[in-house]
Amino acid sequence: MKLIKKGAEADIYLTKWNNFPAILKIRKTKRYRNLILDSKIRKHRTTKEAQTISEVKSFGIPTPIVYCVNLKKSSIIMQEIPGKTVHDLSDTKIIQLSKEIGKLVGIMHKNGIMHGDLTTSNFILYKNKVYVIDFGLSQKTIKSEDHAVDLRLIKEILNSAHAKIMVSAWKNFLSGYKSVVGPTNYAKIIHLVYEIESRGRYATVV
Repeated sequence: MKLIKKGAEADIYLTKWNNFPAILKIRKTKRYRNLILDSKIRKHRTTKEAQTISEVKSFGIPTPIVYCVNLKKSSIIMQEIPGKTVHDLSDTKIIQLSKEIGKLVGIMHKNGIMHGDLTTSNFILYKNKVYVIDFGLSQKTIKSEDHAVDLRLIKEILNSAHAKIMVSAWKNFLSGYKSVVGPTNYAKIIHLVYEIESRGRYATVV
């Protein structure tokens, strides 16, 4: 078992499941919380994440297969997607894939799922298919405000991590997103994105 990522909420390991490469995600104990409460929270979030991965897959979105959920350890073993994160692809490829990513996010929102951590590191290209990973912060919500928060985050990520191609990538993302959610919902959500940006703690991204 090899540690590949230490996060604030969970640690990610590369492991094996029935001799196949797999990912093990273990939610961390928060020592500042009451132990019983902490256990309940970690179990709830582990269950919710596993359920969301499976639910999103039922919408036709490529996600890892969940192999095993261990509530006692607050852990999930899932399929390893051995591709490249979109973050690590060439600028040209990111621009090209942004429309597909927009469609995937649109499908989630249309079906009442907010991803909660839309970064280019949480999309993996494998065999010409874009997979969505890491649903640890996901929520079931049909609120346009929540969907706007998702869009605002990926817009911010494009601006900070992919500044040179931000305009082209964002334009393609919005094109894909709009094609799924429809012009009315699109207009409402984009208006809310601008509202979020107008608040003091956010800087507007051109």
